[in-house]
Amino acid sequence: VQLQASGGGLAQAGGSLRLSCVVSGFTLDRYAIGWFRQAPGKERGAVSCITGSGASTYYTDSVKGRFTISRDIAKNTMYLQMNSLKAEDTAVYFCAGGSHYDTVPSAYRYWGQGTQVTVSS
Repeated sequence: VQLQASGGGLAQAGGSLRLSCVVSGFTLDRYAIGWFRQAPGKERGAVSCITGSGASTYYTDSVKGRFTISRDIAKNTMYLQMNSLKAEDTAVYFCAGGSHYDTVPSAYRYWGQGTQVTVSS
C-alpha cells in the first residue's frame, strides 16, 4: 500500500491550494479516507474524512465552508481543495486510509508521507 501526497507549498492568506494523494494498494470506494494535519507542537488531527461509499463526510469546524474533500475513483486519487486559506492552516498535511470510518488518526492504518502547507499572513 502506498499513498503519495503532493500539492503543498506556500500560499498567501486568502489564497487556495489543492492537495492530491495518489493511492495504490486499496480502492477508495472500499476504504474510508481522510486528510489530517499537524502543526508544530500540536497533535495530529482530522481535517476532513469521507466514507468509502461517499455517503458521510466530516470537516473540522475551522475548515467548514473553506475546504472540500473529493475523490476520483477511476484515478484512485483523493483531493483536498483548500480555499480562503488562513495562517492557522499552516501545518503538515497527511492523507490516510482505513477500513473503518472515523475522525481519529489511530483508526487509519495507511498514511502518506505528508506535505507542508504554509500560509503567510
